[in-house]
Amino acid sequence: MKVLVTGATGFVGSHLVDLLLERGYAVRCLVRKTSNLQWLANKPVELVEGSLQDVQSLEQAVQGIEGVFHIAGVIAARSERGYFEANQKGTRNLLQAVLRYNPTIQRFLHMSSLAAVGPAPSLDQPVIEDTPPHPITAYGRSKAAAEREVLAVQDQLPVTIIRPPAVYGPRDAALVALFQTIVRGIVPLIGLKEKYVSLVHVADLVRGTLLAFESPKAAGEIFFISSERFYTWEEVGTTVIRAAGKRRYFKVKIPHALVLTIAGFSEFLGRFSTKPPVFNLDKGRDFIQPYWICSVDKAKRLLGYRQEVEIDQGVPETLQWYIEQGWITA
Repeated sequence: MKVLVTGATGFVGSHLVDLLLERGYAVRCLVRKTSNLQWLANKPVELVEGSLQDVQSLEQAVQGIEGVFHIAGVIAARSERGYFEANQKGTRNLLQAVLRYNPTIQRFLHMSSLAAVGPAPSLDQPVIEDTPPHPITAYGRSKAAAEREVLAVQDQLPVTIIRPPAVYGPRDAALVALFQTIVRGIVPLIGLKEKYVSLVHVADLVRGTLLAFESPKAAGEIFFISSERFYTWEEVGTTVIRAAGKRRYFKVKIPHALVLTIAGFSEFLGRFSTKPPVFNLDKGRDFIQPYWICSVDKAKRLLGYRQEVEIDQGVPETLQWYIEQGWITA
């Protein structure tokens, strides 16, 4: 089967490409002229230039394929409009291109986010696929809007939506600063009470994504692909400490007010940067939520999904990769 992957040059997308090639798929990747192709170098993939902001430019990308993995998205933007332009409009344009140029594809899989739903109310009530969306950030609202675009065409295309929580693993740049801080012997903890998170290793995420793509039961469905249990940030931090071989470390509790102050300052400084800051007020609001947790019961039941990579395996592997790449100094 020949498939199109958007976001193939990124963290999750590049790992998905690796798995697809391993499973014998013919892979076409949508790229921009400015795309960094380091994770696709020397791999047997077809590169097609196009823009998710231009339906006509996507004609070549979507013709002659049998399925789409829409992984591309923006996680940092200067304004709410920026998130919606990339995440909602980009998704709408890709769907329109498929409907216009190749409406008989076998599956359109869209990568969304737990942020499209919002945090859970308590530890014993993780969000599920039927939880009414209540996103708390511009990013989350844009991903929820993108989901609505996908569901609006489910009578015309066989669509599936995947909602991952926080993702980690090799090639992820988002958690490098946190890992480096912990390796230096400081475990930062947000607030005075424990925060619980669902956390998925990228290998589990792409494997679960492919399960959903291939399953006839997944057409028209939404799935959380995540860890089967919930972690505290302290547990994650101490796992990094053990992996780094540190004997002494300090736990530093950061009050919510200070988190939001730092986030606001980072957002202000970002106005003078060429790139929007990843840590802004929205991200600060994310950090202070006590329960970013979701249930994978539906994926286990319908897809046969199971978590295979626990943090005591995934965190040391990720840390070692960071060190080997020179992203972290041990």
